[in-house]
Amino acid sequence: MPLGAPSSPSTATAFDLIAGLDPAHPVDVVLVNAPLRDYALRPRVNDFTLPVLGMAYIATVAAEAGFNVGVLDAEAHGLGIDHTAALVNAVSPRWAGFNLLAPTYEVSATIAAALDPAIKLMLGGHQAKALPARILTDPRMARCEALVLGEGETRVVRLLHDHLDRATLPGVMWLDPVTRIPVTGGKPGTGHLLAPDVNALPFVDRRFLTQDPRLDQGRWEANMVGARGCPYDCSFCGAAVSANPDVTIRTRTPTDILAEMHQLRDARGVTAFRFVDDLFLGARKVIHSMRDAFAAEDVGRWAAWDATGRINVLDREPDHVLAELRANGLREVALGIESGSERMLELIDKRITPQTTTRVVRRLTEHGINVKGYLILGLPTETTAEIDATVGLAHRLWDITDDQPGRFRVSAFEYRPYPGTPDWHRIKATGRYTDDQLLNYSPVDLTADGREDSMLDRDEFNFTVNLQLSDAPIDHVRTRLLELTRAQHAREAGAR
Repeated sequence: MPLGAPSSPSTATAFDLIAGLDPAHPVDVVLVNAPLRDYALRPRVNDFTLPVLGMAYIATVAAEAGFNVGVLDAEAHGLGIDHTAALVNAVSPRWAGFNLLAPTYEVSATIAAALDPAIKLMLGGHQAKALPARILTDPRMARCEALVLGEGETRVVRLLHDHLDRATLPGVMWLDPVTRIPVTGGKPGTGHLLAPDVNALPFVDRRFLTQDPRLDQGRWEANMVGARGCPYDCSFCGAAVSANPDVTIRTRTPTDILAEMHQLRDARGVTAFRFVDDLFLGARKVIHSMRDAFAAEDVGRWAAWDATGRINVLDREPDHVLAELRANGLREVALGIESGSERMLELIDKRITPQTTTRVVRRLTEHGINVKGYLILGLPTETTAEIDATVGLAHRLWDITDDQPGRFRVSAFEYRPYPGTPDWHRIKATGRYTDDQLLNYSPVDLTADGREDSMLDRDEFNFTVNLQLSDAPIDHVRTRLLELTRAQHAREAGAR
């Protein structure tokens, strides 16, 4: 039976797919990562998606507190909507939790509405923070007992203790049953529950993750978080500081990070790591502290690692620092390049220019460090010429790095607005669009019914709200997007 197909799964099947559950005890909570689309209608074309580390942290803390908790990564399994709901119902948890994100909100709400009425809902994620009243008044979310704003580890555990009153917990919301008005809990002295100490949290229990660790390029690879919070305000980004005033920036100590790496190496044979947070190579203090710690441990002797980075920060690092990072295992840096237009870069507050990007990519690849560059086509007010400038920048970066020890690759996607971001407020201020229009995310199939090899493994990128927010026609955005993706695919095929 295909995983995406609607079904009435057995309890045994449910325990196979919901990671981490103990079948010998009643289930306290199932945390659900909704699929990006209903895969009963069209099979998933990705063979890998980034693991749900946030849910796994919550599950780890809850399990250490004695609760029977599982994570259902419906995206990783390629499940359909009906199948996902049936799996949760099959194990009859007290609670079901959803991480609400803009592109998957409708899918999450449809799954939630199909759950057994006895199952209580807890909701979190960026969408919950950005539009709490809209979500709490959605009839499909009528059984929501707790909408948790921000990081959930400490408050979720308290909610699972039924005798603890949600009204005492800061940043927890619900709909008053009489007035039908959203209410927020909290009392003096509980603010610390909003920002857990990242160095006191347990290491992620990998039994809650479906595809992590995984074998990649001959190494077992695991994903990690080195810090929480971002000090930047990129206008399109859900992590923008103005959209997250409750999030304090906290960085794990090198000792704590290395201890988790050693644990993964010794217990799981992991020798490759991907740091997915914004600050690992996005703050000079973090770069220098991790360089020194990795050098002291001679990490480059046994491990390779990838990280996200900030172009403006890396531009200020001297060559010897880049060389030391490479010697200590740095394999690839993911950079938010976004645009080849100076006007657009200034508008979205990237604090870089195309010249800065070119310089940093060249220097990194000269030192043998690979670069993955993210590009956005169709930004608000972006012209046809500016989109073409972005495509041109990608080609220049390929050209200048072709003969370098490190390689450059592109990952491009169509712009879509996220609620709560600076862009969202700017677009709303024009008065041209309603929330419903801006939230009408739908998958856009550029694969000709799956027959376009270059677009495989890109389900998570191909979403749109079908609004012409740029000055350039949507057809031009998608034509150039497909050109870039085909060019990158051809380069990778030629390198094999």
